[in-house]
Amino acid sequence: MSLPTTVTFTNSAPAGVDADALVLAARKKDGQVVLVDSNGLGDEARSSVEAALAAVGAEAGSEEVTKLTGVDGVAASLVLVVGLPGSGPAPRTEQLRRAAGVAARALAGREKAVFALGQTDRTEALAVAEGVALGAYTFADHHGVGKAESAKAGLAQAMVTGLAQDEQADAELAAVTQAVALARDLVNTPPNVLYPETFADLVVERAAGTPVEVEVWDPERLEEERCGGVLGVGQGSGRGPRMVTLRYTPQGASRHLALVGKGITFDSGGLCIKPGAAMVTMKMDMGGAAACAAATLAIAELGLPVQVTAYLCLAENMTGDLAQRPGDVVTMRDGRTVEIINTDAEGRLVMADGLALASEQQPDAIVDVATLTGACIIALGERTIGVMGNDDELRDSLVRLGTETGDTAWALPMPEEIRPTLDTPVADLKHTGERSAGAMVAATFLQEFVGKRGEGEDAEQIPWAHLDIAGPAFNEKAPWGYRAKGGTGAGVRSLIALAQSYQSPTA
Repeated sequence: MSLPTTVTFTNSAPAGVDADALVLAARKKDGQVVLVDSNGLGDEARSSVEAALAAVGAEAGSEEVTKLTGVDGVAASLVLVVGLPGSGPAPRTEQLRRAAGVAARALAGREKAVFALGQTDRTEALAVAEGVALGAYTFADHHGVGKAESAKAGLAQAMVTGLAQDEQADAELAAVTQAVALARDLVNTPPNVLYPETFADLVVERAAGTPVEVEVWDPERLEEERCGGVLGVGQGSGRGPRMVTLRYTPQGASRHLALVGKGITFDSGGLCIKPGAAMVTMKMDMGGAAACAAATLAIAELGLPVQVTAYLCLAENMTGDLAQRPGDVVTMRDGRTVEIINTDAEGRLVMADGLALASEQQPDAIVDVATLTGACIIALGERTIGVMGNDDELRDSLVRLGTETGDTAWALPMPEEIRPTLDTPVADLKHTGERSAGAMVAATFLQEFVGKRGEGEDAEQIPWAHLDIAGPAFNEKAPWGYRAKGGTGAGVRSLIALAQSYQSPTA
């Protein structure tokens, strides 16, 4: 696990803690930079820090870090002040996470730091702790002799003030941050190391000794089970596809949540090949499966009384001599046929089989997670998850939970006029439609494979939501907040929070 920092909680006065650094937060108020309230400092220490901030011209902007030494009334030799904007679209908990992550990155190589960012309750203390742990994340598994010695170690130990030692908080913090780190690790792993078979092996290994049961379907089993979408995408690779099912079935569970994750371990685009530059990050195209696997393991670790079944749809989209062609017709798990138009629109094909499998279990809700469309990045940018679905309550819950947990999300519609663009005279439907509204076209295709509850004319589709994480799943640019460069673990915290909201039978 790539979380180098041990995070604990303390009610000790921060100024007196013997540490390498004391981390505080500041904001602009009436043109002056001031420390946020509830920082735990005495008047002398607070005045000394604010005077020093004024002297060096600090602005307390987002991502801004100011380092001060020799501060009166503070035991730590270094005081690090991070900007905490007083307003903005992100809730205060997310602002605290980001500020803590910025500070944790700035303290790489330090032994011990105490964080007093003005958190006032358990929720805010947990947010700070999450930000510290995830901000310190590193991925150096593949550094060789040329880089290993120079790789920076993360902050070793962090103490977050404002909360007494709390075993439940410790457990929640560990489960959530380790799940996000696992998803990041999977996304960051090179595609010659992580491919469908090794992905499946890793999940089996991680689930050993937990309440999660794992079943793996190899290509022969996929053929028997009529999973034509997964097989079609994977047939161009020498590394065969897999369908991995994780089952967590606690006693007394009254709700059943199904998760479906896109797991394209490398996407060349197939015969409709991508430009070379567009392939560089395509190891991340399994971010949805990574999120579903990590979230399921965390839900089980937390012992939540919610049944969870996750389907990881794993394939490598390559250009081998058996590669799928535009114009091919494949038969999906539910028996319908699909005409292939663009082999670089492969994710929705593997997901269709997963959604059909999930529907057969008649869960209370299905949520799929996929790095599905560049169109969603065009619509919402690189930091916002697009959420679509057939159930307004489920969709809106995921948007709200995403905002609360830091998986920033926004709802997109699925207009009825999109469905006719998937019609074709060759098969039951084709897997692409008009070029415009590409994210919604893909979601409309996926909806076709969500089953119904019951039979007859009155049967309604199982509540379903689709998370398009194409933008937020991978950070190609400089680190920001508590997100390192590379995999981000997008979607993990939203899924855990959704399961937590299902704990009550009336949720």
